[in-house]
Amino acid sequence: MSDENRELGVELGDLAENLRDHDYPAGREELLEVYGEERIEFGEGEATFGELLEPLNQAEYDSYGEVEGAIMNMVGEAAIGRKYYSDRTPPVPGGEDQRGQDSF
Repeated sequence: MSDENRELGVELGDLAENLRDHDYPAGREELLEVYGEERIEFGEGEATFGELLEPLNQAEYDSYGEVEGAIMNMVGEAAIGRKYYSDRTPPVPGGEDQRGQDSF
């Protein structure tokens, strides 16, 4: 699976390519009919395209970017994994930085 199909912790898989190639503008009902059962993986969960798009009131999407934005908004915090986690440890006072110099 290419990184192009993964955005901000959301794995769209083949759905991303299919949505990019879809003719826009496209109605919500049309998109749900064609792609509604497609699975989207995120963080520690998953949902169908239909489960994410159905609650929205937008009747028409003008581009793939609008559909992708709707998916990201509906997934929200569920896609980020552990909240407030960072693998970037701040430097320790008096420790050495990556160049071998003492940090200030």
